[in-house]
Amino acid sequence: MKSIAALFSAIALVLVPCVSALAQGKPELTTVRLGVGGKPSLYYLPLSITERLGYFKDEGLEVEISDLQGGSKTMQALVGGSIDVASGAYEHTITIQSKGQNIQAFVAQGRYPGFALGISRARAPAYKSAKDLKGMKIGVTAPGSGTQTFVEYLLNKEGLKAADVAFIGVGSGSGAAAAVRTGKIDALSNLDPLMTELESTGDVVVMVDTRTTKGTLALFGSPMPAATLYTSKEFIAKNPRTVQALTNAMVRALVWLQKATPAQVADAVPPAYLLNNRDLYLASYLKVREGISPDGLFPREGVENTLKMLKEFDPATKAATIRLDDTYTNRFVEQALKTIKR
Repeated sequence: MKSIAALFSAIALVLVPCVSALAQGKPELTTVRLGVGGKPSLYYLPLSITERLGYFKDEGLEVEISDLQGGSKTMQALVGGSIDVASGAYEHTITIQSKGQNIQAFVAQGRYPGFALGISRARAPAYKSAKDLKGMKIGVTAPGSGTQTFVEYLLNKEGLKAADVAFIGVGSGSGAAAAVRTGKIDALSNLDPLMTELESTGDVVVMVDTRTTKGTLALFGSPMPAATLYTSKEFIAKNPRTVQALTNAMVRALVWLQKATPAQVADAVPPAYLLNNRDLYLASYLKVREGISPDGLFPREGVENTLKMLKEFDPATKAATIRLDDTYTNRFVEQALKTIKR
């Protein structure tokens, strides 16, 4: 009963009406297929909160969420047409444009990448910089995902290339933990709560951390948009009220998260997300809390720095003329913020 009461108390923090279907016009679609790579991770916490607190339903939407292995798999599903909208890393909207696809992010869930690079217990003593990654087997959520892009950026700063390491897709759950503990991989680029769990057991030593303001600014010099909702520009043009409804729901969740206590967050997510250790989940949440977007807006400096980062090591992006304004839009978030009290 105490847990239920806490959840209702948290919901009451944002007892303001969302933009109703009546006020903005009914969404063109009542059912939206949404894909995400590793939904239980804190990287996608705003999505889970939106779903759990019923904000999608409040907007007249039935959102069918498919949990895929990683960000690259989610993008493949979007381009292939098996999902309508993706929850994934912002940088995918840039890299896919270099391949001729017009994908646009319309609400930001995170303002810091949230990735951490952990070196296995056996290899950690010899690690001094990313140069020491050469020859290592590095676990990522999925090949081509944001967790891999993060490592490629680190390698490039040391004059190395992706080919100098072996990337292995291990997901973001128990399979990734097992890969570390059995010696299948030497290092792991991943997300919380997994990384905090492996830190707490001493299985990895985190060497590079973008879960916090300090770590992100030290590496990139500015906030960097992380998880977003994105879809094709064609879908947005055909279904603007549906995209607005999705955005309204997500922004409500972001506002809720700014006011909720850690305990209320833990009460709101599915019990399985707690990994049978509520205290560990709370510790993980506190590490990433400041990286959650407060409002869903994309900072121009952040998107520009994302493009700059990718051009440093991704040949396709470097060779392409990227229309940065086509990779994101703030117009749906700006509309949502007009109706939601902060």
